[in-house]
Amino acid sequence: MTAQTPPGPDFSLPGGLLPAIAQDLESGEVLMLAYMNQQSFAETLETGQATYWSRSRQQLWRKGEESGHLQMVKEILVDCDQDTILLKVEQQGPACHEGYRSCFFRQLTPDGLVHVAERLVDPADVYEDPEDPVEP
Repeated sequence: MTAQTPPGPDFSLPGGLLPAIAQDLESGEVLMLAYMNQQSFAETLETGQATYWSRSRQQLWRKGEESGHLQMVKEILVDCDQDTILLKVEQQGPACHEGYRSCFFRQLTPDGLVHVAERLVDPADVYEDPEDPVEP
């Protein structure tokens, strides 16, 4: 008797959104956390480029569409509960809309949050409206 594995993430959970972690394929660095619904997941599979669901804009968010900082998806893993997605990507440019390689550029210390990474690009040079970038 063999157990049959369901075909992918379980989008039937309330809200239909699942956390999706983008991780650098080579270094293993966590680049960002976003959310995917069934539509964004399907588009990611079809194009090989990371597509997420923007909770603030309530629409598909094609990573790098405005900035050019694409995420080419090389591997997709799904956790044991099928409610979290891990994308192993080749990141083109910074992953963070604030211009950092990773969105995790602040470290919590006893004195508060401290920047522990160097900004690679100025958002004003990348986005039409840096105060409201299309990315997140």
